[in-house]
Amino acid sequence: MQRLLTDPHARPLVEISRPAGGAPLWVVVVLAALLGGAVIGGGVWAFNGGIPSAQAGVEIRPTNDVLTAIKDISKLEVTEVQVEKVVDLSDKQKVLGFLETEDAMLLVASGSAVVGVDLEKMGSGDLSYDEETRTVRMKLPPPELLSSRLDPDSTYVYKRETGVLAKRNEQLEGRARKEAILAVERVATEPDVLSRAKKSAERQLTALLTSAGAKKVIITWR
Repeated sequence: MQRLLTDPHARPLVEISRPAGGAPLWVVVVLAALLGGAVIGGGVWAFNGGIPSAQAGVEIRPTNDVLTAIKDISKLEVTEVQVEKVVDLSDKQKVLGFLETEDAMLLVASGSAVVGVDLEKMGSGDLSYDEETRTVRMKLPPPELLSSRLDPDSTYVYKRETGVLAKRNEQLEGRARKEAILAVERVATEPDVLSRAKKSAERQLTALLTSAGAKKVIITWR
């Protein structure tokens, strides 16, 4: 059994099942390269709308950077979606029990999400190579949302109105941003996007392995 990772303290992500003759080095190298970093390909989907641009004059005071974690990347990124969303949010309040007022906000958000395959979820029987037929067989976990973010340069409060008697809700913008990122993630996990991600992953892996020497690549999904 040939392990792809050589670090004695690292948990192997994938094992290659092979005949006694041994799998060729290129299979190990190519797949180890995939597991060692994120491979970005596929298309970029954009969901656009007519949204006004933001202007600001803000002074940025430098602060210390804090490193919280360093993680190895073992994900195959195949599809990216870009979404623009306008979030209309208001905090309705009552003053003296009967006077209605509100703190309202209009947030213009631009975000993106990456869909791909987490190769770390592959098991020992999910990857094999037949030397006689030069066939690589892979069973991949289903594509999933790998990351999502809002573009800080394109996300801004377009309008904020606080009633004369209303109390300003300092959590309102944070909630609006959460709603925006949820909208981005909903688009990224739609069946059509996940289906495209599967096809993109199959194309990328097939092209990569055949160019490296495989005669046939068979990819199935869990």
